[in-house]
Amino acid sequence: MGTMLQSAGLAGGQRPETLSVTEAEKITAIHRAYLDAGAQVVYTNTFGANGLKAEGCGYSVQELVTASVRAARAAAPTGSARVALDIGPLGELLEPVGTLSFEEAYELFAEMVRPGAAAGADLVVIETMTDLYEVKAAVLAAKENCALPVWVSMTFEESGRTFTGCSVEAMAATLEGLGADAVGINCSLGPVEILPIAKRLCAATNLPVFIKPNAGLPDPESGSYDITPEQFCAQMEPYLELGVFALGGCCGTTPEYIRRLAALCGGRVPAARQPVEASVVCTPTLVQQVEGLTVVGERINPTGKKLFKQALLDGNMDYILTQALSQKEAGAQILDVNVGLPGIDEPAMMEQVVKSLQTVSDLPLQLDSSDPEALRRGLRVYNGKPIVNSVNGEQKVLDAVLPLCKKYGAAVVGLTLDGNGIPMKAEQRFAVAEKIVSACEAAGIPRRDIYIDCLTLTASAQQKEVAETLAAIRMVKERLGVRTVLGVSNISFGLPNRELLNHSFLTMAAAAGLDLAIINPNVTSMMDAVRAADVLLARDKKAGRYLVAYANAAPAPLAAAKREMTIEDAIYRGFKAEARQCTQELLLKMGELRLVNERLIPALDAVGAEFEAGKLFLPQLLQAASAAQAAFEVVKLSIASKGRPPVSKGKILVATVKGDIHDIGKNIVKVILENYGYDVIDLGRDVAAERVVKTAQEQGIRLVGLSALMTTTLASMEQTIRLLREAAVDCRVFVGGAVLTPGYAKRIGADYYAKDAKQAVDIAKEVLG
Repeated sequence: MGTMLQSAGLAGGQRPETLSVTEAEKITAIHRAYLDAGAQVVYTNTFGANGLKAEGCGYSVQELVTASVRAARAAAPTGSARVALDIGPLGELLEPVGTLSFEEAYELFAEMVRPGAAAGADLVVIETMTDLYEVKAAVLAAKENCALPVWVSMTFEESGRTFTGCSVEAMAATLEGLGADAVGINCSLGPVEILPIAKRLCAATNLPVFIKPNAGLPDPESGSYDITPEQFCAQMEPYLELGVFALGGCCGTTPEYIRRLAALCGGRVPAARQPVEASVVCTPTLVQQVEGLTVVGERINPTGKKLFKQALLDGNMDYILTQALSQKEAGAQILDVNVGLPGIDEPAMMEQVVKSLQTVSDLPLQLDSSDPEALRRGLRVYNGKPIVNSVNGEQKVLDAVLPLCKKYGAAVVGLTLDGNGIPMKAEQRFAVAEKIVSACEAAGIPRRDIYIDCLTLTASAQQKEVAETLAAIRMVKERLGVRTVLGVSNISFGLPNRELLNHSFLTMAAAAGLDLAIINPNVTSMMDAVRAADVLLARDKKAGRYLVAYANAAPAPLAAAKREMTIEDAIYRGFKAEARQCTQELLLKMGELRLVNERLIPALDAVGAEFEAGKLFLPQLLQAASAAQAAFEVVKLSIASKGRPPVSKGKILVATVKGDIHDIGKNIVKVILENYGYDVIDLGRDVAAERVVKTAQEQGIRLVGLSALMTTTLASMEQTIRLLREAAVDCRVFVGGAVLTPGYAKRIGADYYAKDAKQAVDIAKEVLG
């Protein structure tokens, strides 16, 4: 749509969606051209018709959406081709990385879905997404506000990750769980670059898969793309063997591309795909496949933990987050989260803890509660695919919890007990397990997402039942084919040398077929037992994980002292409170400037280096920047208290150019630059060239950063640079944006091209020091 409107003379800065109201015939003609070429699905002209992007355009979201669906429907009468309500990204980052709340995002999407369905759309397409959390908000908005099928496609870089670090496997697991009807990849890349990512997507999901590549890369000057229709069609042919169900074109693909693609696909049926049976849980950046003995950290739980109980009562999130990180560092692969405690609002606390954990850890979570409302609140704000712990054989519990798990795409832990308590015999526990599995499948939860807890009874009180637990595990594995889970540490309650009993029981349970072990990963012998069991049971192929853990490991000291958190640790982990405390302590030993230059800036540099290496992703980068900002505030207060003027490394002006309303990238650059000690003057988006020049002159700016996302606004960027030169402003200019290249940046007179925020910092260091 954008390609066709640009070729039809769309003015720079004009909102494409408004043409559905003012020039509906033009929009209908574009749809008809693609339908005549053989398209079977057309996307409405609503990509940016959300309440944020449409603000100030003169029309309401309802007016834009309704007019756009009608324009498409005029070209595709009901019963011919399908009209897809097109929903693009909101243009702002969600919390905790940004400022937009999950529920605010949900409402913005719902505001589009309702009139789109009412106007006659056949399906909802959520496309060009980079943030899995935003995708979840959009999918729920579609599912809860209409009955139409929902297709979702995200846009990936060649690494197989999105701009925010989401992997294609995390996308697949999360969206299949949320009930998307089809998943796909669109935009950013051409057919050749998307192909390996598409192979990964097909191998990660049982959902129908669709692919919509760009026609290569655009020339910023001409707006044309570098792959011809003939080349595009030839490069799309390998997709026919992948088992995708639909192919299409994104940016740059005119009706001629679709005509050739339709001819290629004519008479063909999708190739068969292998069903996906793997059991996975995930966050956007980490997918945990349950194979071998998977460790669930048990420490985020108030049972028997006085300090944890007090942290919950005090709302002390820092203590809880520290527990999470210590377990991750010890080897936990999933974190159990239980915040049930008399005297607190458990639903509110579950939501708060889930949100907080997602700011510092990428481990998947197992939400542990007997309160359905607490589970609902936690599941709604969870970013990815979690586990719910737990249900049992009581019908009222199954009826209350399983619909939540189905709606939010969670795996389920089923306890082998019912209204009569815990059965003593393995056969009786198996019968309860069988009922739970049947109920899960009836609710639409597949067996790969079912985990049965055969229940660990204390050996001190029920010694003979230890063997019954192990026998029940074997029966569940062999007869039901689902995964198993145990809270291992219960075995030793009330006995001395608990570690020995826990270690021994874990090994026995692993041999019986245990999959998820809920343990304390900070106990070295327990992690040793996990790794050894996986080798001896041939679950750790070629002892790979074992070798990584022990091949070059130095002997552990008998009594290692707990290492104090440093300012570098606090920044790396994104801990703001700890960053403030460390800074206050360091200021007692060193001056402000020395602290900034020798500790804070190097700490940020270390995070930036891992970001560039692909070891950290955008959310972690921004969390680290937030912690550094907290440290800088302490430094500034210290300087002010001594009556000295504030210290700045220099002023930088940033703006999104005239006609462009996309400013996510610019906002990220601003945050990172500020945390390196630069004063950033942000003029916002859709900024006239004259305003940039005037501000640069008045403020004595030596470095200007300009952003643009659309090819139609690159002329504004060039004009801004030209006016800066004509006014003889003594400044350097760096530019960035998805459609820019280093070569084009040079052609329009920019001094630097910044591909991301880290490179913007490098430029600032070179220019300002």
